[in-house]
Amino acid sequence: MTRSARVPAIAKPEAEQPAAAPPARLTAQRGLFRGPDPVCPDGLYTTVVTGAADRERERLVVRRYSSVSTDTYFGRFPAAYWQRWTGAPEVTVEITATGSARVTLVASDFRGETRPESVVDVRAAAGETITLSAKLDKFLDGGFLWVDISTEDAEFTVDRLVWTVAAPEQTRKTSVVICTFNRADDCVRTLGALAGDAAALSVIDAVYVVDQGTDTVQSRPAFADVERDLGGRLRYLRQPNLGGAGGFGRGMYEVTKSSESNVLLMDDDVLCEPEIAVRLSAFANRTLRPTLVGGQMLRLLHPTRLVAGAEYADFGQLVPGRVVRNGLDDVDLLEEAVDEHGEPTGRPTRGDRRVDADYNAWWSCLIPNEVVRELGLPIPLFFQWDDVEYGYRARARGYTTVTLPGAGLWHADFDWKDGDKWNEYFAVRNALIVAALHSPFPPKQMARVFTSRIARALLGMQYGFAATMIKAVEDFLEGPAFLADGGKQAAADIHKVRAQYPDTVAHPVDKLPELGLGTVPLIQAAPEPKNPRLVLLKRLAYLGLGRAVHPVGAVPAVDSAWWHISQFQKAVVTDAAQDRFRVRQRDMNTAVELGKRTARLARRLIAEGARLQEEYRAAMPALTDKDNWERLYGLREQD
Repeated sequence: MTRSARVPAIAKPEAEQPAAAPPARLTAQRGLFRGPDPVCPDGLYTTVVTGAADRERERLVVRRYSSVSTDTYFGRFPAAYWQRWTGAPEVTVEITATGSARVTLVASDFRGETRPESVVDVRAAAGETITLSAKLDKFLDGGFLWVDISTEDAEFTVDRLVWTVAAPEQTRKTSVVICTFNRADDCVRTLGALAGDAAALSVIDAVYVVDQGTDTVQSRPAFADVERDLGGRLRYLRQPNLGGAGGFGRGMYEVTKSSESNVLLMDDDVLCEPEIAVRLSAFANRTLRPTLVGGQMLRLLHPTRLVAGAEYADFGQLVPGRVVRNGLDDVDLLEEAVDEHGEPTGRPTRGDRRVDADYNAWWSCLIPNEVVRELGLPIPLFFQWDDVEYGYRARARGYTTVTLPGAGLWHADFDWKDGDKWNEYFAVRNALIVAALHSPFPPKQMARVFTSRIARALLGMQYGFAATMIKAVEDFLEGPAFLADGGKQAAADIHKVRAQYPDTVAHPVDKLPELGLGTVPLIQAAPEPKNPRLVLLKRLAYLGLGRAVHPVGAVPAVDSAWWHISQFQKAVVTDAAQDRFRVRQRDMNTAVELGKRTARLARRLIAEGARLQEEYRAAMPALTDKDNWERLYGLREQD
């Protein structure tokens, strides 16, 4: 028996009328009541508003005189995004249930105001399917749908809850591509999460693991088990380390060579919510034209926090990952939302307004097969900004990127990774390349950004960090031919550069006494200056005069800004990862030498910027062509 309601009224079954054969339906998302791992907070899936409930992954028991809501991150249906980007006219919630309850399909609008869309009173159901539907016609600027369940003197058990839409004439499966480098245990866990979820497997054609490390995924005892559980879907590839661009590009190459499936790129160091494959695949299958569909990132160490609702790159400042206006920005999804004045709203933090992304990071991003065939493979940047470049390349060809709310997974927190590392070379070099490709690229502005960063590094006694950025600009000025080897030599060279500077060495805390720093006083920072530019000039003057406020001191990571560190002769600075420290010591000769190199590079960047922009743009077709990548993968020699 099927109970249905389409208006805000109590509906009763009409058993005397034969049910029409239902049209083919596409599962847009499942109703899940608990995460795939105990670390995943239950509150991101369901909220027990009153009373009590027993929550399992796909089963929910609402106790007597209780109420439960799926007005949660994973529980909501992103109606605004489905209305804007797909041709689905309505969505239906199908609930297989036993017991008695009032079930309400609730909608929000772009203001966060709520309204009932459909209500059904269920009485003494015994494994029946209840359906509630809503037209997708009032959500263009924002709004979500979710289910509220309330009981009185009887329990109510949900054995299945799915959101479905009318299926398109044809659906396309998804191939997952995981690029990994010496994170074998993480990668095996991700594979296990996918292998253990039947709904995710039903939409997956293949899982490509591109292993570029020396500590291989295949070496783990659990590898054979996950290979078996994936049911013949696993494609395990080994190759030399060509960075994220090379690893993801290999997967894109293999998928488009052998199938018509869409490509879902996914990092190896994630806590995977396998439902992401279901939601991204369904959305991509219903979009009106080929669309890149991205997942969102939740912070692994702080699992209730969402990093960004949708992102863009600030090419003027060479910074990726900016949050679009009105998008959620590093928010706790279980905290009460505040308005523009910082006042509590009485509503949970959800982000009801629809926001549009310029690109989506490749911690999880689905790219349609035909888009890869048209655009080609990634530019061989080795590491960082390859996902930004590809998103903007797609955008230039008329392909939209949609970051889909509720399609999320947990990724390692970025702010627990110290910024003073070798990979900052790629962050700076590749930012310049991608800015040259996809922005006006004013050379004077680029030079100002570069010199400002170097000045702050020198004031912070981060000489190796400054040298890292200088090397990045030097190699950018070499032009696109520098990318011919896929970045392998650059990765090796930057480690050699940084090894020349003692401040790049991260020491374990038990080494402090050996270094004569066992009793260093902790000196915290004053409030951030109101006029940073003026302070910068003052600190540079003090540096030239050899003046220091503190001869030596320990500085917490949170206080390690240049305007504080520049007051020390020697500073012991905690790493952002909170497991090591670095010793920074003022060295005037090194600071002057690096400053002179910076001035020379700034002049070159201004003089040669326009020419280099033309050269990089002209080189793109050859750099991203499969022939170039076949050469880098060594596949031509195998033919």
